[in-house]
Amino acid sequence: MSHPDKKQQTKEKILQSTLEFIQKEGFEAVTIRKIADLSSTNISLVNYYFGSKENLLSEAIEVILNSFQHTFSVLDNTAIPPQDRLKQFLLNYLQVIRQYPELLSRIIVMGSTPFTSQQEYGRFLMGFPKVQNTIRELTGEQQSERLLAMMLQIFGAIFLPALMSPILESGAVVEMPSIEEQLNLLFERYFDQK
Repeated sequence: MSHPDKKQQTKEKILQSTLEFIQKEGFEAVTIRKIADLSSTNISLVNYYFGSKENLLSEAIEVILNSFQHTFSVLDNTAIPPQDRLKQFLLNYLQVIRQYPELLSRIIVMGSTPFTSQQEYGRFLMGFPKVQNTIRELTGEQQSERLLAMMLQIFGAIFLPALMSPILESGAVVEMPSIEEQLNLLFERYFDQK
Protein backbone atom coordinates (compact mmCIF):
# COMPACT_ATOMS: atom_id res chain seq x y z
CA MET A 1 0.00 0.00 0.00
CA SER A 2 1.45 3.36 -0.95
CA HIS A 3 1.74 6.27 1.45
CA PRO A 4 -1.07 8.35 -0.19
CA ASP A 5 -3.46 5.37 0.06
CA LYS A 6 -2.82 5.08 3.81
CA LYS A 7 -3.41 8.83 4.22
CA GLN A 8 -6.68 8.57 2.29
CA GLN A 9 -7.75 5.57 4.35
CA THR A 10 -7.05 7.46 7.58
CA LYS A 11 -9.02 10.49 6.39
CA GLU A 12 -11.92 8.24 5.30
CA LYS A 13 -11.87 6.43 8.64
CA ILE A 14 -12.13 9.75 10.47
CA LEU A 15 -14.94 10.94 8.20
CA GLN A 16 -16.84 7.64 8.52
CA SER A 17 -16.48 7.78 12.32
CA THR A 18 -17.86 11.32 12.23
CA LEU A 19 -20.89 10.22 10.19
CA GLU A 20 -21.56 7.33 12.58
CA PHE A 21 -21.25 9.65 15.57
CA ILE A 22 -23.64 12.18 14.00
CA GLN A 23 -26.17 9.40 13.39
CA LYS A 24 -26.09 8.38 17.05
CA GLU A 25 -25.43 11.62 18.91
CA GLY A 26 -26.17 14.48 16.51
CA PHE A 27 -24.10 17.40 15.25
CA GLU A 28 -24.00 19.33 18.50
CA ALA A 29 -22.26 16.53 20.37
CA VAL A 30 -19.35 16.29 17.91
CA THR A 31 -15.93 17.16 19.31
CA ILE A 32 -12.53 16.54 17.76
CA ARG A 33 -11.58 14.45 20.81
CA LYS A 34 -14.65 12.20 20.50
CA ILE A 35 -14.03 11.68 16.78
CA ALA A 36 -10.35 10.92 17.40
CA ASP A 37 -11.32 8.32 20.01
CA LEU A 38 -14.02 6.79 17.82
CA SER A 39 -11.74 6.60 14.79
CA SER A 40 -8.81 5.21 16.84
CA THR A 41 -6.66 8.13 15.74
CA ASN A 42 -5.63 11.23 17.64
CA ILE A 43 -6.60 14.89 17.81
CA SER A 44 -3.55 15.92 15.79
CA LEU A 45 -4.49 13.62 12.90
CA VAL A 46 -8.09 14.87 12.85
CA ASN A 47 -6.82 18.45 12.77
CA TYR A 48 -4.20 17.56 10.13
CA TYR A 49 -6.80 16.13 7.74
CA PHE A 50 -9.65 18.56 8.41
CA GLY A 51 -8.13 21.65 10.03
CA SER A 52 -11.06 22.29 12.36
CA LYS A 53 -14.27 20.86 13.72
CA GLU A 54 -16.19 23.13 11.32
CA ASN A 55 -14.32 21.73 8.30
CA LEU A 56 -14.88 18.17 9.52
CA LEU A 57 -18.61 18.83 9.91
CA SER A 58 -18.70 20.51 6.52
CA GLU A 59 -17.23 17.43 4.85
CA ALA A 60 -19.64 15.20 6.76
CA ILE A 61 -22.58 17.34 5.61
CA GLU A 62 -21.24 17.09 2.05
CA VAL A 63 -21.39 13.27 2.27
CA ILE A 64 -24.92 13.43 3.67
CA LEU A 65 -26.02 15.84 0.93
CA ASN A 66 -24.64 13.48 -1.70
CA SER A 67 -26.86 10.79 -0.17
CA PHE A 68 -29.85 13.10 -0.61
CA GLN A 69 -28.91 13.92 -4.21
CA HIS A 70 -28.74 10.23 -5.08
CA THR A 71 -32.39 9.84 -4.06
CA PHE A 72 -33.53 12.25 -6.80
CA SER A 73 -32.22 10.04 -9.63
CA VAL A 74 -35.29 7.79 -9.63
CA LEU A 75 -37.36 10.82 -10.68
CA ASP A 76 -35.46 10.88 -14.01
CA ASN A 77 -36.55 7.35 -14.95
CA THR A 78 -39.58 8.00 -17.16
CA ALA A 79 -39.97 4.24 -17.78
CA ILE A 80 -41.49 4.12 -14.28
CA PRO A 81 -44.99 5.63 -13.86
CA PRO A 82 -44.87 9.05 -12.14
CA GLN A 83 -46.72 7.91 -9.01
CA ASP A 84 -44.31 5.01 -8.52
CA ARG A 85 -41.29 7.28 -9.13
CA LEU A 86 -42.55 9.78 -6.54
CA LYS A 87 -43.22 7.02 -3.99
CA GLN A 88 -39.78 5.50 -4.52
CA PHE A 89 -38.13 8.90 -4.24
CA LEU A 90 -39.95 9.63 -0.97
CA LEU A 91 -38.99 6.22 0.45
CA ASN A 92 -35.33 6.74 -0.50
CA TYR A 93 -35.31 10.31 0.82
CA LEU A 94 -36.87 9.23 4.09
CA GLN A 95 -34.22 6.56 4.55
CA VAL A 96 -31.53 9.25 4.44
CA ILE A 97 -33.53 11.53 6.75
CA ARG A 98 -34.00 8.74 9.27
CA GLN A 99 -30.23 8.21 9.28
CA TYR A 100 -29.58 11.91 9.94
CA PRO A 101 -32.77 13.39 11.46
CA GLU A 102 -30.91 16.26 13.07
CA LEU A 103 -29.82 17.61 9.68
CA LEU A 104 -33.42 18.06 8.54
CA SER A 105 -34.37 19.60 11.88
CA ARG A 106 -31.46 22.03 11.60
CA ILE A 107 -32.44 22.97 8.04
CA ILE A 108 -36.04 23.60 9.10
CA VAL A 109 -34.94 25.79 12.02
CA MET A 110 -31.91 27.46 10.48
CA GLY A 111 -32.64 27.66 6.75
CA SER A 112 -29.37 27.74 4.84
CA THR A 113 -27.25 28.31 7.98
CA PRO A 114 -26.11 24.64 8.40
CA PHE A 115 -24.45 24.88 5.00
CA THR A 116 -20.98 26.36 4.68
CA SER A 117 -21.76 27.95 1.33
CA GLN A 118 -24.63 28.98 -0.89
CA GLN A 119 -23.31 26.48 -3.43
CA GLU A 120 -23.72 23.64 -0.90
CA TYR A 121 -27.25 24.83 -0.10
CA GLY A 122 -28.04 25.11 -3.81
CA ARG A 123 -26.98 21.50 -4.37
CA PHE A 124 -29.29 20.47 -1.53
CA LEU A 125 -32.22 22.19 -3.24
CA MET A 126 -31.43 21.31 -6.86
CA GLY A 127 -33.49 18.10 -6.93
CA PHE A 128 -36.73 19.77 -5.91
CA PRO A 129 -37.68 20.87 -9.47
CA LYS A 130 -37.61 17.16 -10.37
CA VAL A 131 -40.18 16.52 -7.63
CA GLN A 132 -42.34 19.37 -8.92
CA ASN A 133 -42.11 18.04 -12.49
CA THR A 134 -43.22 14.61 -11.32
CA ILE A 135 -46.17 16.15 -9.46
CA ARG A 136 -46.98 18.10 -12.65
CA GLU A 137 -47.07 14.78 -14.55
CA LEU A 138 -49.39 13.28 -11.95
CA THR A 139 -51.79 16.18 -11.61
CA GLY A 140 -51.55 18.24 -14.78
CA GLU A 141 -51.02 21.33 -12.59
CA GLN A 142 -49.01 24.03 -14.40
CA GLN A 143 -48.80 26.90 -11.90
CA SER A 144 -45.39 26.86 -10.22
CA GLU A 145 -46.74 28.31 -6.95
CA ARG A 146 -49.32 25.55 -6.68
CA LEU A 147 -46.73 22.89 -7.54
CA LEU A 148 -44.48 24.22 -4.80
CA ALA A 149 -47.37 24.17 -2.33
CA MET A 150 -48.25 20.60 -3.31
CA MET A 151 -44.63 19.49 -2.92
CA LEU A 152 -44.43 21.09 0.53
CA GLN A 153 -47.70 19.45 1.57
CA ILE A 154 -46.42 16.03 0.51
CA PHE A 155 -43.10 16.52 2.27
CA GLY A 156 -44.84 17.74 5.42
CA ALA A 157 -47.23 14.80 5.41
CA ILE A 158 -44.34 12.33 5.20
CA PHE A 159 -41.46 13.98 7.05
CA LEU A 160 -43.25 15.12 10.19
CA PRO A 161 -44.46 11.59 11.07
CA ALA A 162 -41.02 10.19 10.23
CA LEU A 163 -39.31 12.67 12.54
CA MET A 164 -41.89 12.29 15.29
CA SER A 165 -42.29 8.51 15.21
CA PRO A 166 -39.41 7.79 17.64
CA ILE A 167 -40.97 10.19 20.14
CA LEU A 168 -44.50 8.90 19.64
CA GLU A 169 -43.51 5.25 19.71
CA SER A 170 -41.39 5.53 22.85
CA GLY A 171 -43.08 8.21 24.95
CA ALA A 172 -46.71 7.82 24.00
CA VAL A 173 -46.55 4.12 23.15
CA VAL A 174 -48.17 4.78 19.78
CA GLU A 175 -47.53 2.29 17.02
CA MET A 176 -46.97 4.17 13.79
CA PRO A 177 -47.93 2.62 10.45
CA SER A 178 -44.97 1.73 8.25
CA ILE A 179 -43.62 4.38 5.89
CA GLU A 180 -45.05 2.39 2.97
CA GLU A 181 -48.51 2.39 4.57
CA GLN A 182 -48.28 6.12 5.24
CA LEU A 183 -47.25 6.76 1.64
CA ASN A 184 -50.07 4.60 0.27
CA LEU A 185 -52.61 6.45 2.41
CA LEU A 186 -51.24 9.82 1.36
CA PHE A 187 -51.28 8.90 -2.33
CA GLU A 188 -54.82 7.48 -2.08
CA ARG A 189 -56.04 10.73 -0.57
CA TYR A 190 -53.92 13.12 -2.61
CA PHE A 191 -53.71 11.65 -6.11
CA ASP A 192 -56.46 9.08 -6.64
CA GLN A 193 -59.33 10.74 -8.45
CA LYS A 194 -62.66 8.98 -7.92
